[in-house]
Parts: sequence; structure tokens; C-alpha cells
Amino acid sequence: MEIYEELQKRGLIAQVTDEKEIRELLNSGGARFYIGFDPTADSLHCGHFMALCLMKRLQMAGNKPVVLLGGGTGYIGDPSGRSDMRSMLSPETIEHNCQCFKKQMERFIEFGDDKAILVNNADWLLKLNYVDLLREVGACFSVNNMLRAECYKQRMEKGLSFLEFNYMIMQSYDFYHLSKEYGCNMQFGGDDQWSNMLGGTELIRKKTGKDAYAMTITLLLNSEGKKMGKTQSGAVWLDPEKTSPFDFYQYWRNVADADVLKCIRMLTFLPLEEIDKMESWEGSQLNTAKDILAYELTSLVHGTEEADKAREASKALFGGSGVSANMPTHALGADDFTDGSINIMDLLVKAGLCPSKGEARRLVQQGGVSVNDEKIGDIAKTFPAEAFEGEFILRKGKKVFIKITK
Repeated sequence: MEIYEELQKRGLIAQVTDEKEIRELLNSGGARFYIGFDPTADSLHCGHFMALCLMKRLQMAGNKPVVLLGGGTGYIGDPSGRSDMRSMLSPETIEHNCQCFKKQMERFIEFGDDKAILVNNADWLLKLNYVDLLREVGACFSVNNMLRAECYKQRMEKGLSFLEFNYMIMQSYDFYHLSKEYGCNMQFGGDDQWSNMLGGTELIRKKTGKDAYAMTITLLLNSEGKKMGKTQSGAVWLDPEKTSPFDFYQYWRNVADADVLKCIRMLTFLPLEEIDKMESWEGSQLNTAKDILAYELTSLVHGTEEADKAREASKALFGGSGVSANMPTHALGADDFTDGSINIMDLLVKAGLCPSKGEARRLVQQGGVSVNDEKIGDIAKTFPAEAFEGEFILRKGKKVFIKITK
């Protein structure tokens, strides 16, 4: 099976500008394609994960990736899929985030001569002269068409700033620049990027007379139509300091039954023949599928050693075999105690299981907290420092827990 057909069967292709041409380019290894990543945080998250995996699949099929860091577009902020304006980042923060992205991307993409290259659009966007840009590019865009674009619709009701309105032009200019300088003939992106990507293909056609192509990746949605990769406390990050390998593993281990096979198909590199055999799985077999999903993705992001540890810790806790050495741990310091003890609400906050004491209070009152399998229902409950010298397992709900030490 060739790469385009594999992408189809995995359910990854959402929209294409010219299916026949794109199919031929990808299957022949003739695509010089790019995907852009705006540095809105100091770590990539699960929303980027599928794009990185797509790059890896296409590179393995002989196509050449160009990884674009949005050091320039990060100054503006993408309004796509947003109901409010993004916070404006300082130049120092943008540069720091770009460096963090680069380190993480090297786990997925093979960079080097005649392999993949990494570029930063700050190198050309920040040098543009405004009047020159208006004359060179502005005449190629219809404001009427831009206002009909899906990426602006959600922002129009609350107010679309002129700053954000320029984002489509900047992204289109990126494609045009990469086409001229690096021979890029394709752009890939999330399904919410379609309007911006069409702007780039049209700009290239008007300025050079050449064809360029775009393909969007299916957004990873759960069976309820919500984006996957987020928890109550925020995004699921690829940085182990922000989301531990164990928590990353547990996120995928706990996906809904209805979503597990779709996630295996879209995100893992398991052979399709092997995945097809799982279609008839049900009951306890779906738990096996979830374990496979969690292990495969944790291995991709954090390596097999961390995946092994996460799997072992999960089985120890949920399989009833006791406490695992690989369980997430939080160490209390002397300053965390008042008169030699700590209140349950303070403990939940310091352990990172609740963002505030108010949330901790509600959780305790609703019966969602236990210590060593004993439910805690009293918000005044305190624990002496000596309690943490032995086994002390703090649990939130059924599936979130942490070992507390001092």
C-alpha cells in the first residue's frame, strides 16, 4: 500500500486541493512539504502530535519535510478556532519557545542534508517593509473572500482585530517564500487551517504562475465531537516536565471505548493489517487495545524505557499488585507543614491534584478523595509529618493518584 492510500485508510486526510496531483506527488516521494508550528507555549502538545507523526510517515515514504517555526507569525497569533484574541508574547518568550520546540521535534523528524530542514519565519517576516508588502502581496487578496473564511467567523462576533486579520496574509506569504527559496510545493495543516492554506496556494499561483498544493489533517475528536488531548487541568504536553510520561500514558489508557481504535489507527505506526484485526474486539479486549495505544504513543514521545515504567506502574496500581516504584511522587518540604501537620486541602493543592483550595474543598465534599484506599470526607482532616514516612497514596477520583513523601 502506498503512502497516500495509507493516509486515507488511517482516516488522516480531511481536505485536498487536487487529489490526483497530491496522490502522485506523495506516492512518488516528490513532495517538498511544510507544516507550521506557532510557538504559543514552551512545549508541543497532543494537538501537534498528529502533525509530527504525519511528517514522520511522509519522510519515511521519501518525501522531504520543511519544519516551519512561527517565530514571526507568533507575534500576531492565529485566530483560527478561537473565540477570543491570543495573548501577545514577548520576543524573548517566542524565541525561548522556538528552541523548546526544536528539541522536541528531533525525536520525530530526521534532520540533515537531503532530509528535513528547520526554518523560522522570523528570518523573513520581521524584515518585511510594510508598504512593500502591501504592494507585493496585498493586491493578491480579496477582503470579501477573507471575511468569508472559516478561520475568521468565530472572531467576527466578538471583534476581529486588524492584527489578527493579517494572519492569513502572513501564513500565505510563508508558503510563497518557502516555494521560492526551498522549492516547497505542498503545505499540510489542521482542518481549521484550510482558508489560510488556500490563501497560500492562490498567492503562489498569482505571483509565479506555478501550482502548489494543500492538504488538511483530520482533527482528532472524541465520540462526543470534542478535541482530544486536553484534561481538566489543561493540555496534554509532550514535555515530561509538564506532563509526566506516566500521566501521558494514563491519558491514552483512559480514552473511551468508542475512541480507542480510531486513535490507534490515526496516531500509531502499527501495521493496518494488525489494527484491522482489532475491529472485532469488545469487552476486556478493548482494555488491551487501550494499553497498546498508551504504550505505543508513550514510546514514540518518551522512549520505550519510560513507556515500560508507565505500563508497570499502571498495572501495579490498577491491577491490585501494590505500590510501584514508578508511581508519580511528590515530596513535601518542611515549609509545607504547619505545627507539624498538613490539611487535606493544602495537600491536594501542593501535590498538583487541584488548582485551588476551593476546588480541593469541593472534591473532598463530593467524596472524590482517598488516602491509602480510605475515603476522606472531612475538609478539616490533617495528617502529621510522620504519616508520610510510610506508604501514603493520595487518590483523586478513580484514576488519578500520587505517592506523597517527605
